[in-house]
Amino acid sequence: MSALYIDADACPVKAEAERVATRHGWRMFVVSNGGLRPSPNPLVETVIVSEGADVADMWIAERCGPGDVVVTGDIPLASKCIEAGARVLRHNGEAFTQANIGQQLAMRDLMADLRAANPLGMQGGGKAFSKADRSRFLDALEREIRAAKSQAHR
Repeated sequence: MSALYIDADACPVKAEAERVATRHGWRMFVVSNGGLRPSPNPLVETVIVSEGADVADMWIAERCGPGDVVVTGDIPLASKCIEAGARVLRHNGEAFTQANIGQQLAMRDLMADLRAANPLGMQGGGKAFSKADRSRFLDALEREIRAAKSQAHR
């Protein structure tokens, strides 16, 4: 059975994802290192993993596969999930795909190198999460779940 996996640490769209998953009757796994209030929804399982770098990511990557959808902003996790056959979305609705994940990984590495080489220690911040991002996410998640359903029925 298909499932929705949420990389929940710092995920701004957990409630929206739960609404969409519930509407489709999908099981949803909200995976984090803790600090989340469990949902009373019987389709939603809150998974608290042990502390440590990438433990939540490993939990998701080991379980997702074809017919599943993963929501994450973590590019290495997205790459592993795509490799496993899952469909993957960012929190703003942008899809990670076989066609773009290599470029995404390269850009991530380049930006890490640029930040590390910054002699003045200047930090750039990401743009704020907007209503438009939330709306794009909802539309994209709906599309991905429908596509995953049709993929699972082939």
